[in-house]
Amino acid sequence: MGKRHSAEQIVRKLRQAEARLAAGASIPEAARELGISEATFHRWRNQYGAMSTSEAKRLKELEKENARLKKLGSWLPNRHWI
Repeated sequence: MGKRHSAEQIVRKLRQAEARLAAGASIPEAARELGISEATFHRWRNQYGAMSTSEAKRLKELEKENARLKKLGSWLPNRHWI
C-alpha cells in the first residue's frame, strides 16, 4: 500500500499542481512531479479541490469522529427505546 497523506498535505499538493497547470504543464506531468498517480490527482481534486486546509482538516476530524461513533453504535445492543 502507498503512503498516506494528511488532508493539509493533499490541499497543499493540489495548490502546487494548480500552479503547475496554470504554467502550462499537463495533468500527468503535474501528478508525476507530486509523486502521485493521475487517478489519485483526479480523486483528490474531486474531494478536496475547493477546500482550504482548515476545511480539509475539519473534514478529516469529522470523518474520524463518525467512524468512532459508528463503532461504538455497533457495540451497543439493538434495542428500541421508547
